Amino acid sequence: MTAMQPVEQRDEVEMLSLMLLIRRFEERASQQYQAQKIGGFCHLYIGQEAVVAGAVAAVRDDDYIITAYRDHAHALARGTSANACMAELFGKETGCSRGLGGSMHFFDKQHHMYGGHAIVAAHVPLAVGLAFAIKYRDEDRVTLCFFGDGAINQGAFHEALNLAALYKLPIVFICENNLFAMGTSVKRSTSLKQIVDRAEGYDIPGEIVDGMNFREVRDEVAEIVDSIRKEPHPAFLEVRTYRYRGHSMSDPASYRTKQELEKYRLDDPITRLRAQLTREGKLTNEQFDQLDKQAKETVMAAVKFAEESPEPPLDKLYDYTYADGAMELGRSQPAEAPEQREGVPSPNKG
Repeated sequence: MTAMQPVEQRDEVEMLSLMLLIRRFEERASQQYQAQKIGGFCHLYIGQEAVVAGAVAAVRDDDYIITAYRDHAHALARGTSANACMAELFGKETGCSRGLGGSMHFFDKQHHMYGGHAIVAAHVPLAVGLAFAIKYRDEDRVTLCFFGDGAINQGAFHEALNLAALYKLPIVFICENNLFAMGTSVKRSTSLKQIVDRAEGYDIPGEIVDGMNFREVRDEVAEIVDSIRKEPHPAFLEVRTYRYRGHSMSDPASYRTKQELEKYRLDDPITRLRAQLTREGKLTNEQFDQLDKQAKETVMAAVKFAEESPEPPLDKLYDYTYADGAMELGRSQPAEAPEQREGVPSPNKG
């Protein structure tokens, strides 16, 4: 996938190709993590592909997107190259965050993808800030804010929804309800039977969407976004989906049964869209196999690119810690690097 096209030109075969790219990217990321090529945390999006693909298919290139830490798919869907995404996972200078963010902090200003945020619900107020900027500048853009079901009980989430409703901001809050906040079932962590009812307390319209159905997600988001462009207001979607892997790479997901997992695997969003397109004569088995092959080749090329990319230089260690010129307001020098401190050997020397 390259930079996103206007909505009307994004055909469904192209979006199926995107979903395959996301799936193959995440599978390869899992393998590279186990090979210790990727450090830190790593949260996979396998099973949830229809959510971001459907949402992105309904908006324009210049609309804003912001999400939580399960963010690889959102960057890929927005147009960030697989090379830049994989390099970021490897901590390389060619990564989308220059190797300084890692798995949870993808960022791509060029494609209006504003993170990648690790603290649960902390980005929701930032999303409201993006939407406020749109209204302040009198633009017809829309902000899509993705978050998991674990975010809805955080204070920042409620403050953000209140402000969005108060100022009638152009934002769609998209709750990717995959039924578990880490290892805790939403049934055990949330008092409401339906997450969408959270929006009612702030007089924000809300809907429940089948997150395993690309078309339903796309159509619902498109309808809401069209309404927002005509008259700015916030909206809330509870998109019910399922992740096939654990919360992160270190999670064996022992809190759910094999029967439950198999039930949702039978409703795979990629398989569903493929079947719809095949029935309608828009896709052959040979075409699907070719799309899958291309996705795998793109991801393997991304791994090679990441492996061959340079590490961020040590002299850049303190870059991006302060805004330009901010050092002069406080201490005059950054802390010394280890090799500069008296009596402390350099990490590059025996």
